[in-house]
This record gives sequence, structure tokens and C-alpha cells, in this order.
Amino acid sequence: MNLSISADEIKKLSFPEKMRIIDQLWDSIMKNNEYPELTETQQTELNQRIDSYHANPQQGKTWDEIKHNFWQSK
Repeated sequence: MNLSISADEIKKLSFPEKMRIIDQLWDSIMKNNEYPELTETQQTELNQRIDSYHANPQQGKTWDEIKHNFWQSK
């Protein structure tokens, strides 16, 4: 892999510049549908959580509820 910017150069970038690079990387990953492979442990945990959700869909919280609770705790 040949990157056109070194780690030392990245350290010198401003926060907004670093965020732009992250945004571009994320867009590239999503555009190409690239996802990391899950380990067996991660897949097992994911399957358990999906099964739990299907057994009790009303038990969880929405993302909005989680964010609200988080900001209320600050």
C-alpha cells in the first residue's frame, strides 16, 4: 500500500483536515460495500442479539432514546 501522505504529515493536519480525510475514506468504504469480516465470537454475539431482539422487540431502545439519555447524563 502506497499512501501519498505519511503518518507524520497526518499528525500535522488540523482537526477539520483530518475529519475531511476520514469522511472521504468512509465514503469510499460505503461506496464499495466494504465490511470487515466478523470473528466467530463477534458473529455469535450478533446472532444472540438478533435472536433476543426477535424474542422481545419492545425491550430495546431507539437510537434517539439512547442519545437523549446520553446527553441528559452530561
